[in-house]
Amino acid sequence: MKRLAWVVGTMLASGVAVVALAEQMDAQQSDPQELGWMQGFPPPVDKRIMQPESDFFSFPKLRWTVCHIRELMPTTQVSRGLAAPSSLDYAMPDAAEERTGSDVGAVVNSMLRDEINNLTFTPLNSETEMSWRESLDANYTDGLLVMHKGQVVYEYYSGCLDESRQHAAMSMTKSLTGLLAEILVAEGTLDDTARVDTFVPELADSAFGDATVRQVMDMTTALQFSENYADPNADIWQYSRAASPLPKPADYTGPNGYFEYLQTVEKDGEHGEAFGYRTVNSDALGWIISRTSGDAVSTLLSERIWQHIDAEQDAYMTVDALGTPFAGGGLSAGLRDLARIGQLMLNQGQAGDRQVFPADVVASIEGGGNQEAFAKAEYSTLPGASYRSMWWVLHNENGAYAARGVHGQTIYVDPTAEMVIVRFASFPQASNSLIDPTSLPAYAALADWLLQR
Repeated sequence: MKRLAWVVGTMLASGVAVVALAEQMDAQQSDPQELGWMQGFPPPVDKRIMQPESDFFSFPKLRWTVCHIRELMPTTQVSRGLAAPSSLDYAMPDAAEERTGSDVGAVVNSMLRDEINNLTFTPLNSETEMSWRESLDANYTDGLLVMHKGQVVYEYYSGCLDESRQHAAMSMTKSLTGLLAEILVAEGTLDDTARVDTFVPELADSAFGDATVRQVMDMTTALQFSENYADPNADIWQYSRAASPLPKPADYTGPNGYFEYLQTVEKDGEHGEAFGYRTVNSDALGWIISRTSGDAVSTLLSERIWQHIDAEQDAYMTVDALGTPFAGGGLSAGLRDLARIGQLMLNQGQAGDRQVFPADVVASIEGGGNQEAFAKAEYSTLPGASYRSMWWVLHNENGAYAARGVHGQTIYVDPTAEMVIVRFASFPQASNSLIDPTSLPAYAALADWLLQR
């Protein structure tokens, strides 16, 4: 029987076949337009990506799927509201309207774009310099936008993405779930020191029951849950089966949906002692904030964020069979709108002349979490980092922090450089540890260059 597939933000992370294929196909060779996925009326049989096949999140099909989630899974809307969107401010627009990527992109100054493209840096554990432009292909970048002092200075599209499309945000969704929780905490609606079962009694007998809300927000819960995507028997795959909105096999006897599965998670150790990255924390937090606010995560995200940033597009979130939004990885959104989110964070919760949420929210996230607890997870590319409210805090000299998702997604906020970088990507393997050696030095180099301009 084919394994039931469900987009949990990190499907088909690795494997010998994927690695071998990745070595054979670079960014240009694996471009979904070049490969002809789902082109034609109807598409040829060998070019189809569809249900109920379980390989639509494997490379290179992944590179088409990330822009077409709602064609494969049921979703719920994150409405931008009815007001007109605002235009982003572009630095020194060029009258020639030169475009980036696959003949699409914003009007940007060609000289500025070329200067950034030619910027060089040395990747971690390497002695060979790489240019900014080379790094985009190395990381299978589908879209990237840089804002500096509130202006767009660089915008790039490739692969399946253009200005009009949404792209899977993967686990950057977690950071927005964490942001919503921080807003409720700052407003006094949610007590982050209270036990989880105070808000969700159904979780009293699970591992989450005696954890505090803050421990869930910072992922310092002690859970018996394996998120090793390379292991077909890992708990994450059981979670995927439970969360799938597709009809269950006749012999399936497990939980149905996120909420039922969360009640089965068992405890392993003592809460608060170590950071452990587990997607189930995000969905537990989604349940908590939904109970507290009376709204689904998708509705809350619309009402508290999306309708206040002059977004260009609605976003959407995947749902389980009960219509529960996937708070741990189900968001798809436009590149420019996530840049607006990054700028909102950089501006301490202010969008234009509106204070969307208290500045204390950003201050809490920027301050970071428990670095000692985080160090126990042994992230080799993130020494000295921490995790706070589902944001990755780097504690570097610029005070940078980020939302991160597998296969290369990021919102990178650098307060010192007044810089926001948003990247969508479809890197063949899920782990960002394979991308960080190129990405993090590139971001630092760009920040230094912008500070010196």
